[in-house]
Amino acid sequence: MKRVGVRCDVGPARGVGHVMRCLALAEEVLRRDVEVLFICDAHTVPWAAEQIAARGIEVRPAVWEPDEHVELFGQLALDAVVFDSYDLDASVYPAVRASGLPTLAIVDGDLRGADADVLVDQNLDAELDHPQLPAGSTRLAGLPYVMIRDEILEHRPAAPPADRQNAVPKVFAFFGGTDAFGAGPYVAQALAATGLPFEATVVAPGSDLAGRIAAVELQPLQSLDVIGPTDQLAARVGEADLTISASGTSTWELLCLGATAGLVCVVDNQVMGYERAVDTRAAAGLGLLSALKTDVSSADRTLKWLLTDPAERGRLARAGWELVDGRGRERVTDALLGLI
Repeated sequence: MKRVGVRCDVGPARGVGHVMRCLALAEEVLRRDVEVLFICDAHTVPWAAEQIAARGIEVRPAVWEPDEHVELFGQLALDAVVFDSYDLDASVYPAVRASGLPTLAIVDGDLRGADADVLVDQNLDAELDHPQLPAGSTRLAGLPYVMIRDEILEHRPAAPPADRQNAVPKVFAFFGGTDAFGAGPYVAQALAATGLPFEATVVAPGSDLAGRIAAVELQPLQSLDVIGPTDQLAARVGEADLTISASGTSTWELLCLGATAGLVCVVDNQVMGYERAVDTRAAAGLGLLSALKTDVSSADRTLKWLLTDPAERGRLARAGWELVDGRGRERVTDALLGLI
């Protein structure tokens, strides 16, 4: 049996976005009877470790030096390797590639020194960018290559979603497996500040965040439930009239699900993707987290619009559903296995 290794970032500060999109790719690779093994520090985020283990995938601790990668990948008898990292030194990629091992690297705009046989940038309008590629590399770019997990695909509506007419809108908010930038409490405050009715569920990965969210003062006809990380994410999104999340890898999952998505740009490297997503008019922009932290009313106009206009929520949901077809991981796997 062929064996593919996945070397990706994960951690309390880095979050789980790299793991989540790599798991989407891994599910498709496994479906084609190819073994998958992860090389990452999944133990630092127990929820991420559980997600990997639930798919029967073995995990080895991360290594960092070029020679460590070459040695480990040889010991593991890998037939190809996938990289998805912001933290690896650029010297790792050419060392592995020079060893003769086929490589695929997942990137977001800036290649960050990634040198691989295939480079995948699954971001919106990435096909419009023309970065200087390493010699002999090919690039797969844009939403046709968005990698979506089984959990999401199983809940993708077969047809564009219809308008929902709940008298009190249901809101679901989550910010990755760790909410590394502490967005949850500020979004809860922004919702409360609208003064409008809602029933919200906010995911809080830690007790400190949970306590701050639960302490938000609500107004009449507003309710807020705080939960921990859930493996029922897609089902929760499907039940919501409005889903609020960080702009990032989860954006494409929301669009694939036909969710009405309200996006918060939580970190500078998301600005381009955030602006492009909002410009499609398939997602609504709630602004920068830094602005919310300064003044929670900065998102007031957009939130009021989303909470009171079911027709516009429906239009956003249908536009997103049409943008992301859920087959990107098949196309990426074709390219990866074509290297072996």
